[in-house]
Amino acid sequence: MHGKSGTKYPKAPIKWYVSAQVGSREIDGVTKEISTRQAYICCSEPLRLKEVFDLVIASPERDIPIKAEVVWSNKYGYDDQITPRGMGVRFVEISEEDRRLIAELVNEHDVVKIATDYLDTLETDNN
Repeated sequence: MHGKSGTKYPKAPIKWYVSAQVGSREIDGVTKEISTRQAYICCSEPLRLKEVFDLVIASPERDIPIKAEVVWSNKYGYDDQITPRGMGVRFVEISEEDRRLIAELVNEHDVVKIATDYLDTLETDNN
């Protein structure tokens, strides 16, 4: 997905530490890929589909707090280099400022650059 021409929300293979708070449980992991709308998180205890939780991504600039929802989970599947144990999440709530920061950092790593006009009009969207 990363580097595809025409991708509206490019992903980059960036590894940032993350922590998820689910009730009284805390899950640590690392991103495998990230975009302004979603991320793949490698972790030993992926959550169930549709589970909503608080996530903190430790970017090089600052910690980014996000409300996320699990849209894909490898809870019981293989755990290998092709499909490492983890989960795909979409960002349900994130500030415009934090989404812009992710966009700028992804832009530095991605082969397909995010259009300048997209960065200028970046809005928080709950889709």
